[in-house]
Amino acid sequence: MPIREAGADDWPRIWPFWHRIVAAGETYTWDPDTTEEAARALWMSPAKRVYVVEDETGDLVASAYLTPNYGGPGADIANAGFMVDPDRGGRGFGRALAGHILAAATAQGYRAMVFNAVVETNPAVQLWTSFGFTILGTVPDAFAHPRHGRVGLHIMYKAL
Repeated sequence: MPIREAGADDWPRIWPFWHRIVAAGETYTWDPDTTEEAARALWMSPAKRVYVVEDETGDLVASAYLTPNYGGPGADIANAGFMVDPDRGGRGFGRALAGHILAAATAQGYRAMVFNAVVETNPAVQLWTSFGFTILGTVPDAFAHPRHGRVGLHIMYKAL
């Protein structure tokens, strides 16, 4: 499946699933009412390298960004965000994109990757542990999940 760096013209195809995922309020700590303009600034920031996945028909089905998690002397620790169109889940797009991002992070000289706030009920926790991420800790009751109530946020880490 084609995975490539995103261009500015990809945003209109990312926004529909980005909005749907964030508005659901189940996996990201961003405001569910984030406007399209604010979402674009968050996801497509010039400080981030953004990637997209297209399916066999050319539909854009997933996106991720790669960025330093810290600045200065800690800038060699990566952070990333991932979204797969909910209508396209379970088809391997997320796993393929995860492998691509981890390889890109390594190629770009990052020493490790950290996720600062993975909702503990997010199915992606299993994906990340399958890639060798460990849960360093969990901030208890830090996320108001619309179905599960208060749940924890994991801090996850992997050396590259």
